[in-house]
Amino acid sequence: MAQSLKLTCLDCGAVNRVPSDRLTAGPKCGTCGARLVDGKVREIDPATLQKASRTDEVPLVVDYWAPWCGPCRMMAPEFQKASQALTGVARFAKINTEDFPKVSAKANIRGIPALILYQNGREVARQAGAMPARSIEDFVRAKSRPAS
Repeated sequence: MAQSLKLTCLDCGAVNRVPSDRLTAGPKCGTCGARLVDGKVREIDPATLQKASRTDEVPLVVDYWAPWCGPCRMMAPEFQKASQALTGVARFAKINTEDFPKVSAKANIRGIPALILYQNGREVARQAGAMPARSIEDFVRAKSRPAS
């Protein structure tokens, strides 16, 4: 029997349990019906970030960015490509540091774009600067532990 993993819905914030062997089968939130693992990058708020970073057992990669940041805008499509390539391995989210400056201060973000990888209730790794999709994928694979 597959291990059950906790995932926070990045749309409504509800915590769900998903069998590890079903991560690539398009599991949905039991509360709102949103897809939990779909290869898309989600824009999240501080409350969802806090809950997911503390709860999720599947790696969560968060891009700290701002709309005025040229490198952030250049990296956005690469971040999306990496999210699609790592569907079922990790989930990807973005948080706007201009809209939520306290979040970036609390996370000690000194420059953007900045990626932080969270898993099992803690920060696992971080990387600053714009990167191509392949480098983002390599970063996630090298720094995370398998969820199953």
